[in-house]
Amino acid sequence: MRLHSLEHEPFEGLANIEIWAKNRGHGISRTLLFNNEELPDMNDFDWLVIMGGSMNIYEEEKYPWLKEEKNFITEAIASKKIVLGVCLGSQLIADVLGGRVSRNRYKEIGWFPISLTAEAKKSPVFNTFPGTFTAFHWHGDTFEIPPGAARIAESEGCANQAFEYGNVIGLQFHIEYSVESINLMFQNCEDELVDGKYMQKPDEIVPQNSNVMETQKLLDILLDNMEREFSKS
Repeated sequence: MRLHSLEHEPFEGLANIEIWAKNRGHGISRTLLFNNEELPDMNDFDWLVIMGGSMNIYEEEKYPWLKEEKNFITEAIASKKIVLGVCLGSQLIADVLGGRVSRNRYKEIGWFPISLTAEAKKSPVFNTFPGTFTAFHWHGDTFEIPPGAARIAESEGCANQAFEYGNVIGLQFHIEYSVESINLMFQNCEDELVDGKYMQKPDEIVPQNSNVMETQKLLDILLDNMEREFSKS
């Protein structure tokens, strides 16, 4: 299996997805969009992973590569590639599938519970997940569930936290983050740490970072299930 990641920031890489891929013997390649690198040919990968970023999906004037990236994601989905989007990545997928992306009522930063929907229990990708679990969050925007997609998860502060569409999964929350990932967010996005109902400061987040051990297990379940189910297509 050949994974290719689209990366929007130097500090938002594959994190624990890379560990999973290496442990399974999968190849990894990447496009660093912030360096204006060229996108690959569709024949060069099997699985597309679209990572997070501090930009918004509608900031095409500031980040001209967003338009080309959206076209690329559309083509990857049409080509029946396995596709996983995280945070900004999930919003980009939702957008190309016809789900509106907008500001969420609340910004979510920190460790908050996720609850699965009834639709999730019907999914062979998510039906082995616990009904509730704690995940890391760092976002201000949200997506509508795209037409034809299943709404998979929610949180108290954000109604739409995940969706499934054929071979495509979008996650608003982070289960790929390592402790290092969280520290890099503190270092690079400190200005976003303001007061709010669903906003935690570093002194609240750091004591909960032991949750990373559990989210890494959930990530492995997710990726193993995606590989098993979607490789059949």
